[in-house]
Amino acid sequence: MKRLHAAPALAAFLGLFAASAAAQPGEAPAAAPLTALVGGTVVGIDGGAPISNATILVQGERILKVGPAASVDVPSGTKVVPMNGKWLIPGLMNMHVHFGLKLPGAAGAELINEKDGEEVLRMADNARRTLLAGVTTVRLTAEDRGLDFMLKRAIAKGQAVGPRIETAGELIVPTGGHGSLEADGPAELSKAARTQIKGGASWIKIAISGGISDTHGSISAAPMTDAELSTIIEVAHRNGVKVTAHNGSSEAALQALKFGIDCFEHGYHLNDEVLAKMKAQGTWLVPTIVVSQPGAYEFYRKIGSPEWYLDRVASTGKDHWAVLQKAIKLGVNVALGTDQFPFEPNGGTTATVAEAELYQKAGMTPLQALQAATIKPAAMLGIDKDVGRIVAGQYADIVAVTADPAKDVAALRTLDFVMKGGVIYRNDAMPETIAH
Repeated sequence: MKRLHAAPALAAFLGLFAASAAAQPGEAPAAAPLTALVGGTVVGIDGGAPISNATILVQGERILKVGPAASVDVPSGTKVVPMNGKWLIPGLMNMHVHFGLKLPGAAGAELINEKDGEEVLRMADNARRTLLAGVTTVRLTAEDRGLDFMLKRAIAKGQAVGPRIETAGELIVPTGGHGSLEADGPAELSKAARTQIKGGASWIKIAISGGISDTHGSISAAPMTDAELSTIIEVAHRNGVKVTAHNGSSEAALQALKFGIDCFEHGYHLNDEVLAKMKAQGTWLVPTIVVSQPGAYEFYRKIGSPEWYLDRVASTGKDHWAVLQKAIKLGVNVALGTDQFPFEPNGGTTATVAEAELYQKAGMTPLQALQAATIKPAAMLGIDKDVGRIVAGQYADIVAVTADPAKDVAALRTLDFVMKGGVIYRNDAMPETIAH
């Protein structure tokens, strides 16, 4: 989705500061606190058997031990949190997020003159609501003027509450393209990519076709030259950064695949040749299928989307659905992303859960849909040694539901517990365990 422009302003000061206690000079640092989640069932996220009556022992930010209760000793003084009747899974991940989202319509119009300070505070609130919805890692795929880098640092320092953030900085496009950071020719595109990487981007995002919300250009076009596209991909890869592209065009996809692009967003109208090449090259697809299906209309009505926009969504939705079904059947790498706020209501649940449900409806098994929201994004991001599984050594990013999502991913609708980095942010059954 294309974002409306906001007026430039000075960088913002983020609120929501958390106090942190430092050890006095000469004192040994205190051992990280222990928390034990007991009595629940750990889902076999890689396809193995679940662990019933499990104990997950967490020390500080990371998981220390996981196993049946009889095999994991819980030291005295450990904070014990009952999980009886719960199914425990890794924190959900959403790979296409805009915390500063602005779309055509009444709501977007109100944000045209939003100052940077206002925008980053709105982004911080969206980050907090995202975490409470069970999404512990996101990839931001286009934000304004480095505000995403500020928010990422603030969350990492404990000054704001939100998920782990990987980010692409600003969306880089040729003049007139689907985005706001315009650059033309290999030299300008190189500079734009290097500037985002300097600011902290762990991905580069480009737009290689038009979008649903554009009033000009075409979704089926391929406006970048070979020299432009090959150069920006090469520059990113030389800096150890992957490249993703907003794209609905088969012509543009084939061009980008020739130069080793890592990922496509949306893929509204990709043909069979493109999908076969993606499978062969291991290229990722982040479908954002929720944005073109009926569940999104509640959101579009809420933000006052104009009729022309709704018409384009409807006309795009059929092809988009067919592409997803073919991609799943072929075994294309799929990582979950929504292009709506991860917590946004959609089809009676959140956009994140609705996206996973649509994957199951389109042909994935329930476990595959769950993996698309956990271990697959972790692998795509290259952080699967730290997140994506409930195993010793990984960050204690854990959510709980009241039914087995490996049998039906709709069980994610019952999510009522969220831990990130060993800190409990949500526990509907025992709110007294929540960190304040």
